[in-house]
Amino acid sequence: MSGDVLTLHATCVAVEGRGVLVTGPSGSGKSSLALALMAHGARLVADDRVTLSLRDGALWASCPPAIRGMIEARGLGLLAADALDGAAVRVVVDLGQTEGMRLPPLREVTYLGRTVSLVLGQQGPHFPAALLHYVRAGRRE
Repeated sequence: MSGDVLTLHATCVAVEGRGVLVTGPSGSGKSSLALALMAHGARLVADDRVTLSLRDGALWASCPPAIRGMIEARGLGLLAADALDGAAVRVVVDLGQTEGMRLPPLREVTYLGRTVSLVLGQQGPHFPAALLHYVRAGRRE
């Protein structure tokens, strides 16, 4: 593991062990997207603050100990969640940007020298289900 560590205002869940890092400004829906993914079987890694580091060559997301196992649900408060210790990040979802293309190009983002896939935020009830499928099965070109 490298000594490089980065803490982001973000949320992370894992789908079958694959990390989905959700970024965006305050109020953009990071926790809401995470809760939607968790309702379909994803596991919480971290909500509100995510610590990124390098582990075995991969970008690794984990949670600061003080907030482990908690996720905010607006209007309900802090909810308990059975959290994972961490996950290798496979895709980043940027809710600070909205996807305007029907068939967007492959996008990437780099943290701590590691490049991962980037998906821009989308409106509509299909997005969490489509994102789950993207993480599980990948994308065809």
